[in-house]
Parts: sequence; structure tokens; C-alpha cells
Amino acid sequence: MSTTRTTPRQPAAARRRARELEILTATRELFDETGVRDAQIEDIARAVGVNRAIIYRHFSGKEELFALTLVSYLEDLETELAGAAAARTTPPEQLVAVVEAFVDFGVAHPAFVDCAQTLMRRPGPELLEEISESALFRLGRGIAACLARLRDVLVAGNEAGDFRVEDPRLLANHMYASGLGALQLARVGMLVGESSPGVPEIAPVSADEVRRNVVATARALAAGA
Repeated sequence: MSTTRTTPRQPAAARRRARELEILTATRELFDETGVRDAQIEDIARAVGVNRAIIYRHFSGKEELFALTLVSYLEDLETELAGAAAARTTPPEQLVAVVEAFVDFGVAHPAFVDCAQTLMRRPGPELLEEISESALFRLGRGIAACLARLRDVLVAGNEAGDFRVEDPRLLANHMYASGLGALQLARVGMLVGESSPGVPEIAPVSADEVRRNVVATARALAAGA
């Protein structure tokens, strides 16, 4: 009878994964509490109960830690998008539900918007200089999973004759990027215009107004308008 032997490496690997999860959980909690801009490595280390050297033992730097924290947001977002799509039957209804779920998630988690926008400003090769390939792969997989939910709705709409989208993957990426910008607008809550030529004017805008606008834009783009 064969027996399964536990090697010394397995407990060490399990401890490492547990510590990484603990650090990522503390980072996300700090993001949600204070925001991304004010989060410092020292604060994260203090929340976990370790010194900052332990943080750098598990992550190559702040960029990698932020990237993997964003992955946890993306995993939750993908669950929300999947549930929204499954709750509707036709592609137009699914599109509205998915877009509304995206906006609602971003409004509820402003740190997700900050984190996503911060990393999106960095080209891929530049990111690779600061985070590991495995972390970049996990980040890409998280974004791709969310985009796939939207892309699948667009493809189904094309097949049903409801949409006229030439490149569903491109449009899904466009909606994701522009949606993050719209979420920032909802967070700021201000519109800039002109009260008269050359005279700037600030007007309030609500998250509901931004949501309606994002949904209307998505409908128009999917319809080929």
C-alpha cells in the first residue's frame, strides 16, 4: 500500500501563501478605508503585524502589491457581472444589467477605480520592470475574465441581430476603460462647462446620472450608432 509523504516544502509553501493572502487582505481593507493614494507600505505592515521587510519578501514592490490587490477586486467584480448577466434573458437586457453592475461596483469600491486607473497608466513593458511575470499574468487574467462577461453579451447580441458590433473584444475593452473614467466622474460629482463663452462653470452630477449615461452610451455603441 502506497502512502503520501508530506515534504518539508509543502508546509513552507502553504505558510507563504497564507502570509501573502493576509497581506493582500490587509491592503484591500486599507484601500477601502483610506484610499489608494494614502496607503503606505508601513501602514500595511502594521496592519498585518510585521515589519516592511516581510512585505518585500513576498512582493517585489508597491506596484506588485497594488496589482495583486486589484486582482481581488476584479474577482469580485467578475462575480457581480456574471450574476447580472445570468439574471436576464435577452442580450440587450444583459448589456444593461452588466453595465449597471459595473458602475454600482465602482461606486461602492472607489479604491478599485483608483487602483485600476493607476496601473492602466503604465505600459506593459514598464509594468514588467516592477512586477513579476506571474503577478502580471494574474492581473491580465482578472481583467480578461471581467471583459469576457461583456464580450459574450456583445457576441450573443450580434448573433441575435440585436447588436452590430464589428469587434466585440475591442468594444469591451473600450467600455471598460471609458467606464473607469465615468466612475471617476461619479466620484468627483462635478461637471465642468461654460456659463458663457470663456467663463467656466461647475455643476453637480450624481452617480445615478452617470450610470444612466454609461448605460445609454453602451446601448448606442452596441447598436452600431
